[in-house]
Order: sequence, then C-alpha cells, then structure tokens
Amino acid sequence: MPEEMTFEQALKSLEEAVARLEQGQMPLDEALDCFETGVQGANLCRKNLQAVKARIETLLKNADGSFSTEPFGGREDQE
Repeated sequence: MPEEMTFEQALKSLEEAVARLEQGQMPLDEALDCFETGVQGANLCRKNLQAVKARIETLLKNADGSFSTEPFGGREDQE
C-alpha cells in the first residue's frame, strides 16, 4: 500500500478489508493478506490524522481584542 495515499483512500481500503474479513469466506492466506492491508490502511489513517492535528491551530481572541493562535490542544498536549 503506497504511503502517498490520501486519508480517504486509506480509509476506503481499510473499510473494504474489514468488509471482506467480516464475510469470513476466504482461505486463511487470503484473509491474512486482507488483514495486513487493513492494518496498513489503519496506520496510514492514523498517520494522516496526526499530521492534520499538528497543522490545526485554534484562533484565540485576546483580552485586548487582537487574535493569536496556538497549536491544537493548547497546553494539554504539551504536558
């Protein structure tokens, strides 16, 4: 599974793997390959979500009426 996949592509791949595994009608080797594809899709989704979280900034209005930004999660992520 290529690392360049978008979040949506990785999520679709994961959903398809889960659906195939839930059917339970495939040989063990094929099920293992499908499971591996699902794990890779989940890892790519997690990686993409972490990258997005790192980019999100919360807009804050200061007491003087000006605006500033801080990383998503504020101080909670820094502890």
